[in-house]
Amino acid sequence: MRAVVLTLCSAISIYAWIIFIYVLLSWFPHEEGFMAKLYGWFGIVCDPFLDLFKKFIPPLRTGGAAIDFSPIVAFFALQLIEYLLRRFLL
Repeated sequence: MRAVVLTLCSAISIYAWIIFIYVLLSWFPHEEGFMAKLYGWFGIVCDPFLDLFKKFIPPLRTGGAAIDFSPIVAFFALQLIEYLLRRFLL
Protein backbone atom coordinates (compact mmCIF):
# COMPACT_ATOMS: atom_id res chain seq x y z
CA MET A 1 0.00 0.00 0.00
CA ARG A 2 2.83 2.37 0.88
CA ALA A 3 4.46 1.93 -2.53
CA VAL A 4 1.19 2.71 -4.31
CA VAL A 5 0.67 5.91 -2.32
CA LEU A 6 4.25 7.05 -2.91
CA THR A 7 3.88 6.33 -6.63
CA LEU A 8 0.65 8.35 -6.74
CA CYS A 9 2.32 11.22 -4.88
CA SER A 10 5.22 11.16 -7.34
CA ALA A 11 2.81 11.17 -10.27
CA ILE A 12 0.97 14.15 -8.78
CA SER A 13 4.25 16.03 -8.37
CA ILE A 14 5.27 15.30 -11.96
CA TYR A 15 1.86 16.42 -13.20
CA ALA A 16 2.16 19.66 -11.22
CA TRP A 17 5.51 20.31 -12.93
CA ILE A 18 3.93 19.60 -16.32
CA ILE A 19 1.23 22.19 -15.60
CA PHE A 20 3.92 24.65 -14.49
CA ILE A 21 5.84 24.17 -17.75
CA TYR A 22 2.58 24.54 -19.72
CA VAL A 23 1.91 27.87 -18.00
CA LEU A 24 5.44 29.07 -18.74
CA LEU A 25 5.12 28.03 -22.39
CA SER A 26 1.93 30.06 -22.69
CA TRP A 27 3.97 33.24 -22.19
CA PHE A 28 5.93 32.70 -25.41
CA PRO A 29 4.80 32.77 -29.05
CA HIS A 30 3.77 29.34 -30.27
CA GLU A 31 2.06 29.79 -33.64
CA GLU A 32 4.15 27.25 -35.60
CA GLY A 33 7.11 24.93 -35.43
CA PHE A 34 8.48 22.98 -32.51
CA MET A 35 7.07 25.33 -29.85
CA ALA A 36 3.57 24.91 -31.29
CA LYS A 37 3.87 21.11 -31.19
CA LEU A 38 5.28 21.18 -27.68
CA TYR A 39 2.58 23.57 -26.47
CA GLY A 40 -0.07 21.42 -28.17
CA TRP A 41 1.16 18.30 -26.40
CA PHE A 42 1.18 20.03 -23.02
CA GLY A 43 -2.32 21.34 -23.81
CA ILE A 44 -3.59 17.82 -24.49
CA VAL A 45 -2.20 16.68 -21.14
CA CYS A 46 -3.11 19.72 -19.01
CA ASP A 47 -6.28 21.26 -20.45
CA PRO A 48 -8.76 18.57 -19.30
CA PHE A 49 -7.68 19.08 -15.67
CA LEU A 50 -7.44 22.88 -15.93
CA ASP A 51 -10.87 23.06 -17.61
CA LEU A 52 -12.41 21.70 -14.42
CA PHE A 53 -11.30 24.88 -12.65
CA LYS A 54 -11.96 27.24 -15.56
CA LYS A 55 -15.68 26.43 -15.23
CA PHE A 56 -15.72 28.00 -11.77
CA ILE A 57 -12.98 30.62 -12.12
CA PRO A 58 -13.33 32.64 -15.30
CA PRO A 59 -10.29 34.56 -16.56
CA LEU A 60 -9.90 38.08 -15.23
CA ARG A 61 -10.06 40.53 -18.13
CA THR A 62 -7.79 43.56 -17.81
CA GLY A 63 -7.77 45.71 -20.89
CA GLY A 64 -6.88 43.49 -23.83
CA ALA A 65 -5.33 40.67 -21.81
CA ALA A 66 -6.92 37.95 -19.75
CA ILE A 67 -5.32 36.54 -16.60
CA ASP A 68 -6.20 32.92 -15.94
CA PHE A 69 -6.05 31.91 -12.28
CA SER A 70 -7.15 28.30 -12.87
CA PRO A 71 -3.56 26.92 -12.88
CA ILE A 72 -2.98 28.38 -9.41
CA VAL A 73 -6.11 26.72 -8.07
CA ALA A 74 -5.13 23.50 -9.86
CA PHE A 75 -1.74 23.56 -8.10
CA PHE A 76 -3.45 23.97 -4.75
CA ALA A 77 -5.83 21.12 -5.55
CA LEU A 78 -2.97 18.82 -6.51
CA GLN A 79 -1.06 19.75 -3.36
CA LEU A 80 -4.15 19.09 -1.25
CA ILE A 81 -4.66 15.68 -2.85
CA GLU A 82 -1.02 14.79 -2.29
CA TYR A 83 -1.19 15.96 1.33
CA LEU A 84 -4.34 13.93 2.01
CA LEU A 85 -2.80 10.83 0.44
CA ARG A 86 0.32 11.15 2.56
CA ARG A 87 -1.58 12.07 5.73
CA PHE A 88 -4.25 9.40 5.72
CA LEU A 89 -2.81 6.53 3.69
CA LEU A 90 0.81 6.37 4.86
